[in-house]
Amino acid sequence: MVIESINISSQLKNISDIENLIDRVSSAISITEERYGDILISVTEAFNNAVIHGNKFDLNLPVSVNVSEDDSYLTFTISDGGKGFDYTHLPDPTAPENLETDCGRGIFLIQNLSDKVSFNEKGNVINISFLLK
Repeated sequence: MVIESINISSQLKNISDIENLIDRVSSAISITEERYGDILISVTEAFNNAVIHGNKFDLNLPVSVNVSEDDSYLTFTISDGGKGFDYTHLPDPTAPENLETDCGRGIFLIQNLSDKVSFNEKGNVINISFLLK
C-alpha cells in the first residue's frame, strides 16, 4: 500500500523535502529512533545520487519518491530520469585503493543500513526496504 508519493526538483537543497517526508512517515507508523537514522541516511543518499549522478542536476528531470508499506516492509522507491548505471559492478569503497575517493560510498551505506535493496534493470530506480518490527 502506497503511503505517500512526491516529486522533487533535482536540486540538493531540496533534501529538506526528503527529511520532511521521512519525518511524516516515521511519525505515522512509529519508527524507532535507531531505524529512523538508518532510513534518513539511506533515503537521503539515494536522493543525492539521483540528483547528482542520475539527473545530473537537470531541473527538467524530477526525482520521484514513493513510500509503501506491506505486512513486513517499509519501502522507499527513488527514481530519476537519468540513463541509469550498472549497479552489478560497483567498486568496494572499503578497498584500500578506494578509501580516499570522493564518492562511491552511498550505495554501500544504503545496502548496509537497510534490510533489502533492489534496482530496476536500467539502474535508475532503487527500492530500499526496512523490516517493520
